[in-house]
Amino acid sequence: MEAGRKIRVLIVDDSAIVRKMLAEALAPEPDMEVVGTAPDPFVARDKIVSLRPDVITLDIEMPRMDGLTFLKKIMKFHPLPVIIISSLAQSSSQSALEALQCGAVEVLAKPGGPYSVGELKHDLPHKVRAAAQARVGKPKAQLTAPTPTAPLSILGASDSTVIAIGASTGGTEALREVLSGLPANMPGILVVQHIPPVFSLAFANRLDGLCRLHVKEAADGDRLTAGLVLIAPGNFHMTLGKTGGQYSVRVQDGPRVCYQRPSVDVLFDSVAQVAKGDAIGAILTGMGSDGAQGLLKMKRAGARTLAQDEASCVVFGMPREAIRMGAVDRIAPLDRVAAELTALSAVSLR
Repeated sequence: MEAGRKIRVLIVDDSAIVRKMLAEALAPEPDMEVVGTAPDPFVARDKIVSLRPDVITLDIEMPRMDGLTFLKKIMKFHPLPVIIISSLAQSSSQSALEALQCGAVEVLAKPGGPYSVGELKHDLPHKVRAAAQARVGKPKAQLTAPTPTAPLSILGASDSTVIAIGASTGGTEALREVLSGLPANMPGILVVQHIPPVFSLAFANRLDGLCRLHVKEAADGDRLTAGLVLIAPGNFHMTLGKTGGQYSVRVQDGPRVCYQRPSVDVLFDSVAQVAKGDAIGAILTGMGSDGAQGLLKMKRAGARTLAQDEASCVVFGMPREAIRMGAVDRIAPLDRVAAELTALSAVSLR
């Protein structure tokens, strides 16, 4: 996109009320404009051609053609950054996650229940800016659960080592690729992915079915052990603690950090303080700087650190900032991150 030009947004939703709310959330932003709205994919198709938007917001449940079907057509014939706008219902969460696998770059909850209009006005412009910078490529192939006989590459993983991973835009699919490539007896892993409430539970459950590791949404007080991945719940910070030689997590409310809750920096800061040199930190695709300062603190505390490379990132924001600060020991393409984490974990056991 040309520097200085406003981000052109097309809103696609069958609800006139939601279209109005989304448009009003973007209206005050000086760097973006809503160039059109559409009540269904058939109207949206024509407006994509005539209005040439940079970013589309897309509802999942619509008449005549559902959003998921339309998304697949967009990615096949006219690839564009798409933000999925979904209700907080469990069935909608599953569809939203499938949309991310089909090429959408962000997901956002519709206002209602615990998610307020005020939060929408805060989150939507941030998501649009991230989407406008995103590399939109061919969706990844579907993965199936690994076979029980898959070889392991680490012997005797220790509960003394902690792996902390942070990601944002493009991160759900990046994490799927990384975590599904790890052996079952990796050290305990903590993950912060910028994702709304409810979606984080569906995301954790989906990963659990695809990985050799056990993956769950973190709950306050959960113990972290080898072979376990804990995903920070949407809208809550997650931190690491240690009592009697045993790691556990705190899940709690708190102010946004780097505009985010959960925040990667909050997790990384706690890991630097608690695990120190027994930690491994990795920062993946995402817009902004969340996690960069925390990764630097981890490195200074003796942790080994890793960043995803620019070519494989959907948005090379968070890794770039961490690299710029000198917080990163190694840089790797996404398809090598699992192998790098495995190697670093093996070194930590010697």
